Amino acid sequence: MEVAESNADISRLAGNKPFPTAELHPLVPELQVTDDSASAVSFQAMLFPNQGFCVGVTAHHGVLDGKTATMFLKLWETHANANTTKRQTLPHHRIYFLFTIVRSLKIPNNIEAKILNEWYSLLKMFSGGKEPDNPKSLKLLPSPEISPDVVRFTLNLTREDIQMLRERLKRESPKELRLSTFVVTYSYALTYLIRARGGDPSRPIGYGFAVDCRSLLDPPVPSSYFGNCVSATFKMELTAETFMGEEGFLAAASDVSDLVEELDGTVALKLPDILASFPILPPGSQVVSVAGSTRFGVYGLDFGWGRPERILVASIEQGEAISMAEGRDGNGGVEIGFSLKKHEMEALIDLLNDGLKK
Repeated sequence: MEVAESNADISRLAGNKPFPTAELHPLVPELQVTDDSASAVSFQAMLFPNQGFCVGVTAHHGVLDGKTATMFLKLWETHANANTTKRQTLPHHRIYFLFTIVRSLKIPNNIEAKILNEWYSLLKMFSGGKEPDNPKSLKLLPSPEISPDVVRFTLNLTREDIQMLRERLKRESPKELRLSTFVVTYSYALTYLIRARGGDPSRPIGYGFAVDCRSLLDPPVPSSYFGNCVSATFKMELTAETFMGEEGFLAAASDVSDLVEELDGTVALKLPDILASFPILPPGSQVVSVAGSTRFGVYGLDFGWGRPERILVASIEQGEAISMAEGRDGNGGVEIGFSLKKHEMEALIDLLNDGLKK
């Protein structure tokens, strides 16, 4: 683990007001990556003298998904907090590594080749149509430079807020919807992100989210599987106009509910199709995705200094992704992280607050 020091105001980074996204960059450790090798995870402790500290974690998605990264932190926590006289051992019997399960999964033989072919096409697209120098390189794709006017904000929805939104959708929907906490909160964020952008109402809208495949595969993978076991679901059939009207929130909830209801064991086999869709996104498209989950239990982490004041997912600064985590108080709320240009964020915050008053 690296250790660094900062004189920044940690209360601003952990607070409830927008702050420049670039201020998170010093808190994020870099992965050691070359063409031939890559670190699975990197850690950095950033000290804020007389204020507190931050633990930054960067995980390689080729090895760890979000659930596994959080599981690793919880194992670390267990080890750190173990009684010195009766030291606990890490629960190795609950960890399942990739090589112990892949032979039992019913996966078509050609899916790996399809994924690699689509990934090769994406590399060409990022290279401006040129053949990649080393298509097997483990190096990460370059990240675009973030404008200094991009800011971060975290919305705290209480359990009561979510229930109020759920009841509103029940009243307005002519059909029964799957109104889980995820469906309600993602639909709410999606609707107002699109409205905050404004602009051309005919622009194409894409949205989707990562899917934990552990329970969906045949046979199911143990929930404690330690590795990467995610796929994704994605839809791009609507325009911004659908979300800008009075029934925009209902339209979003109806579509997200349908996406969740359709999830089954085939979701892991759709990765080639999802990868193939990115090079053909229409110009001007607005695409919203999700990082994190309300089920990871990140605020339950306690290395002896109490639970974290704030969990921030730095990677949502790219594009229009949002982050999600359970509320810090553990009472059924949800935290939603946003990263937008300052004028869009100001509009978004007003819209989100107004939406809770209806």
